[in-house]
Amino acid sequence: MAKKSERWQLAVQYAGRPAGRPAKREVRRWVRAALPAKGKTGGRITVRFVDAEEGLRLNSSYRGKERATNVLSFSYEVRPRICGDLVLCAPVVEREASEQGKSLSAHYAHLIVHGLLHLQAYDHEADERQAAEMEAEERRILAALGYPDPYRDEG
Repeated sequence: MAKKSERWQLAVQYAGRPAGRPAKREVRRWVRAALPAKGKTGGRITVRFVDAEEGLRLNSSYRGKERATNVLSFSYEVRPRICGDLVLCAPVVEREASEQGKSLSAHYAHLIVHGLLHLQAYDHEADERQAAEMEAEERRILAALGYPDPYRDEG
């Protein structure tokens, strides 16, 4: 049996109306797929789905941007445990999925995987090499989950 310090703790929160948001079991499946297989000793992750108002407030406060964004990652500890929060702005995610011709489930899965990789210190804004590594890892995880390449129409 794993020690308490080696377990993963996951909380899923829905602010506002939960219609259209993925079920907790789906979120748990996506998070588990993006967690490291070895080399880490557990952690605590919260995934929160918010409305546009809360998304705007958080993006403005923490990134200085006056618009809501699809996903925000807040990392509190990376080694040896992964502890952090992911905040997904549901109206932005829903709009993007529609505009990009993606299923809502596939887009949520991609953004949760993307955010989880940020919590593990992946950084696609650092340089092209790191961006390529992060995208390759996203593609690998999403393919294992049965989703198409999220970057297939981009580039």
